[in-house]
Formats: sequence, C-alpha cells, structure tokens
Amino acid sequence: MKPHSQPKPTPVDVHSADTATKVLPVFFRICEAWDLSSSEQQTLLGVGKSTLALWRAGKVKAGLDRTVLERLSYVFGIYSALQILLPIPERADAWVRRANSAPLFGGTSALQRMLGGQVADLLAVHAYLNAQRGGDFA
Repeated sequence: MKPHSQPKPTPVDVHSADTATKVLPVFFRICEAWDLSSSEQQTLLGVGKSTLALWRAGKVKAGLDRTVLERLSYVFGIYSALQILLPIPERADAWVRRANSAPLFGGTSALQRMLGGQVADLLAVHAYLNAQRGGDFA
C-alpha cells in the first residue's frame, strides 16, 4: 500500500511585486496603530520619501529588496510579540513610545531604538520582546 502523499506547497517568491503589494499594507496598518510619522516609516524601512509615498499609494512596480524584507519581518515580529505580551491592543500599540528602563533602551522608548536606522536596531527590539515572552527570535 502506497503512503498518502501531501501536495507540496507552491514556493512564494518573496521578492516579487505581488508579495510587496500584499505585505506593505500590513506595514502601513501597523504604522497607523503605532501613530508613526512618514519620517519614522521611512527610517524603519530604510527608504526615501518618494519610495514610501509610491508604496503607500499602492504603486509597487518591483519586488522589495532583501534589506526591506528583513526590516518588515522584524517590524511584523515586534508587532506580533507585543500582541501576545500585551493582549489589550491599545497597550500593545502604546508600548513602542513609552520610556523603558530595560538596559537595551536606557530610559528611552523601543521606538527610539528602532529608529536608530540600522537593521540591527530592529533585531535588538525583536529579540528583546521574544526573550520577554520566552521564545526564540529566529
């Protein structure tokens, strides 16, 4: 008797324009929840003003580069971790702007750390939150 085989999932091209048009609206919803300015959004994504404006308008002509995808991944992970740690949405969303005494933040907010401009700043906040919930950050 032959074992029942599962159909193999179709691989997703994460670098396609189609993927970009699906993930960018999620990013913008998070930005709205966190009340982020355009400048803050640019810094989080590591893009310029005109690129951000085009993306916000839904005009995505090409896929996202590897660095932008990595930044998005960390932002999504931070948002998700906050929803788990602080199940009241308003508290979870406000946390990013609150002063934090943890050594990583040195009395500033997580958002200030994330706005350091480097992918490593997003990684640090992501890892911190995953440690708080007892998970791996990988």
